[in-house]
Parts: sequence; structure tokens; C-alpha cells
Amino acid sequence: MAKFKYRMQNILDIKMKLESQAKIAYGVANQKYLTEQQKLQEIVLRRNNYEQAWKECMTGTIDVRQVSHARANVNTMKTLMRRQMMEVHKAELELEDARRALNEIIKERKTHEKLKEKAFEEFKAQLNAEESKEIDQLVSYTYSNK
Repeated sequence: MAKFKYRMQNILDIKMKLESQAKIAYGVANQKYLTEQQKLQEIVLRRNNYEQAWKECMTGTIDVRQVSHARANVNTMKTLMRRQMMEVHKAELELEDARRALNEIIKERKTHEKLKEKAFEEFKAQLNAEESKEIDQLVSYTYSNK
């Protein structure tokens, strides 16, 4: 019995390797996005703490130097927060690009797998046709000998 050999198996193997690399790249991009998101959360918490300290400086006896220092801290945190928001957005765009690339590679791999399945179905049909032909020849040979 003949053995099925897909003639574009090497291409399918390459597609599978590319898919695994794309999955790794997506995972790295996702981790970077989550890290940047976490940094933003920490900055927001620090800003809230500085705002709370600023409000406390404004109550009771007011020390102008302490109030201006607290206000400067809050403004610094706002600046850091804006920068971190830009980093989060950049990481989000990279994550989206990695996701799109992964989806494209998955489509290509699935296409090649479908082609392999079709080639296998054609192989089975051809094998059945050959087997049927051999059976017909055997039957006609035995019938003609009688």
C-alpha cells in the first residue's frame, strides 16, 4: 500500500514555526502592555497620595514652602502619568500589531492544512480507484479463465 506524502510539508512546517514565533512575540507584547499598565496604576496611586498630602497641607496652619513643594509633587506626578499613558498606548499598539500578525500567520497555516487535507482526500480517492481497478481486473481474469 502506498504511503501519503504531502509535497508541501516543508512549507507547512515553516508556517507552524512562524506561528509559534508569532505566539511568543504576542506573549512578549502582552506582558509589556501589562507591565506598562501596572506602572500607570502605581503612578496614579502615588499621585493620589501626593494630592492627599497637598490637601492636608492646606488645612490648619499653612506653610507656603510645604504647600508649594506638595503642589510641585502633584504636578510632577501628572507629568509622569501623561508620559506613562503614552507608553501604555504605545504598548497597546504593539500588542495589536502582534495580534494582527499572529492572526494572519494562523490563517496561512490553516490554509496549508486544508490543502494538505484535500491532497490526502485525493490520495485516498486515487488509492480507491486503483484498488477498484485491480479488483475489476482480477474479477475479469478469473471470469475469463472459467
